[in-house]
Amino acid sequence: MSKLTDVPKRILIGRALRSDRLGETLLPKRIALPVFASDPLSSVAYAPGEVLLVLSIAGVSAYHFSPWIAVAVVVLMFTVVASYRQNVHAYPSGGGDYEVATTNLGPKAGLTVASALLVDYVLTVAVSIASGIENLGSAIPFVVQHKVLCAIAVIILLTLMNLRGVKESGSLFAIPTYVFVAGVFVMIAWGAFRGLVLGDTMKAPTADYHIKAEHQGLAGFALVFLMLRAFSSGCAALTGVEAISNGVPAFRKPKSKNAATTLAAMGLLAVTMFCGIIALAMATNVRMAENPAVDLIHNGVALGSDYVQNPVISQVAEAVFGKGSFLFIVLAAATALVLFLAANTAYNGFPLLGSILAQDRYLPRQLHTRGDRLAFSNGIVLLAGAAAMLVWIYGADSTRLIQLYIVGVFVSFTLSQTGMVRHWNRHLATEKDAAKRSHMVRSRAINAFGAFFTGLVLVVVLVTKFTHGAWVALLGMCIFYATMTAIRKHYDRVSEELAAPEGPSDDSLRPSRVHSVVLISKIHRPALRALAYAKLMRSDSLEALSVNVDPAETKALRAEWERRGIDVPLKVLDSPYREITRPIIDYVKGLRKESPRDAVSVIIPEYVVGHWYEHLLHNQSALRLKGRLLFTPGVMVTSVPYQLQSSEAAKLRARRRQEWNAPGSVRRGPAERAKESSAPK
Repeated sequence: MSKLTDVPKRILIGRALRSDRLGETLLPKRIALPVFASDPLSSVAYAPGEVLLVLSIAGVSAYHFSPWIAVAVVVLMFTVVASYRQNVHAYPSGGGDYEVATTNLGPKAGLTVASALLVDYVLTVAVSIASGIENLGSAIPFVVQHKVLCAIAVIILLTLMNLRGVKESGSLFAIPTYVFVAGVFVMIAWGAFRGLVLGDTMKAPTADYHIKAEHQGLAGFALVFLMLRAFSSGCAALTGVEAISNGVPAFRKPKSKNAATTLAAMGLLAVTMFCGIIALAMATNVRMAENPAVDLIHNGVALGSDYVQNPVISQVAEAVFGKGSFLFIVLAAATALVLFLAANTAYNGFPLLGSILAQDRYLPRQLHTRGDRLAFSNGIVLLAGAAAMLVWIYGADSTRLIQLYIVGVFVSFTLSQTGMVRHWNRHLATEKDAAKRSHMVRSRAINAFGAFFTGLVLVVVLVTKFTHGAWVALLGMCIFYATMTAIRKHYDRVSEELAAPEGPSDDSLRPSRVHSVVLISKIHRPALRALAYAKLMRSDSLEALSVNVDPAETKALRAEWERRGIDVPLKVLDSPYREITRPIIDYVKGLRKESPRDAVSVIIPEYVVGHWYEHLLHNQSALRLKGRLLFTPGVMVTSVPYQLQSSEAAKLRARRRQEWNAPGSVRRGPAERAKESSAPK
């Protein structure tokens, strides 16, 4: 790529970084928390609302079950956090759930986990961006009117920020994440103080509304099913927890200890905010409905299609701080922003997992390498493209997208914790030290409970969400699984074919003879240069080959050939259907058939032009021939270039661009700096 086209790239993503500066991109805990935990932290902005939305099916009387559902979510969160703290110590290489499942349960289980995580990462971006757009749209009508366009624009912006590198994007994301967390804690503390100490009555803007229940007087199995569905919706608060175990290599040393500490801090913050918002929602009488236009009633009349239902956190903030107050505005802005930034968890998890899968030959090798900013650029771009497509298909509707959510993450949770139980069983079989055995038994108990609990939740999620859209996530997992399996089979097949044998083979044996064929259409400078080069090769036999598509031109070629006395035999192939490629291919194959041990060298004169549009006017026959000859064993194709004047002009333009250094294009390493510092002054 020319220096000129490099300018916008450097402006957007910054100067390239040397490989030996990878250590500078590692994250301290204060930056790692917003980078890897922004998803579970921000989910408190919509997870409480999802619980209330489901319970509203049975009317406002079902809301009194929400604290118990919150307790179940908290127990699950602490279980998962405790389980993953064992993971980061046992597997600090960054493979996370994929590595645990592959090592302990086998490649198929590992591939299932990888498929689930890849789907979940794509959904994390789509759901977070769509939810953020909806929160922002309540204040800016233009955003609501162009939801898909705005959502895709935010995805592009986040992609550019992540292409700049993990540390830089983490620094950008840290401030709004911490502002959001601080704002929620201030809201919880001030709401508790007003309610418990001052005795104030705080009312949400929907407190006076009534809910028209879709199903009155639910009891027995129907009520249990409703509560399980509400619980599965509340489990959205756990999405992204696994990202820390996948991102251990991005932490500063000691990596495992810092990752475990960050994981514990994330879990404590998330459950505190989740429970606080649920409690305040109950205290301020928040009302939510799946179909607010019809099911929310005010003064005996349905609110209608013009009504916009604000999220639970927005209603609680209005009740606690007052509508339009400074703290209300700050929290509303931070909530919208952090929902956008929650996608950053996926932007760090997906490329890293993609790199590991590519190294294991389950994904294209291009996903394994880092870009010039030391980020996994190809993985970042692939994630952005998949999320943008999902947003476009579902119209950036978070209600529809969230139904696809959670399935993948609990598949990975369950298989990962089951794998950890096997991990401890394997080590306990050989460990003799009593203290270490005691630690392993405790860790195994934690992981066993985690496997049981997350497996139970997975069943609940599948049963309650399958018909609401979870089947799409399962289909996506199957597609990823099948694709990665096919890629691995391809790489294995190619590797087997390319493996160098120990003894002599056809590839290492010298051909008995080399038969060179120079393709000629007319006698001109490129043809003469190709003939001269072919003579230099000193082949066992040499001939010029032409195709008779126009008898007059062929007659002129023969006459000119004899007049010049060219000492290379000219062979002309008849082509009654005026084809060029097929007669040459058939002739070359005939040579190979007559002498299978001979090598055939096909020499093609080509023009070198300086403008892109000139490529359309020249060398098309040569391109077709080279494409066909690549599939013919024992045939080598050589291009002999002839530079036209336009190519010289292009060379001068390239030289001028090379002499002008674009901002950030000069790459200086330690060797150059050392040389400069040692130079005499």
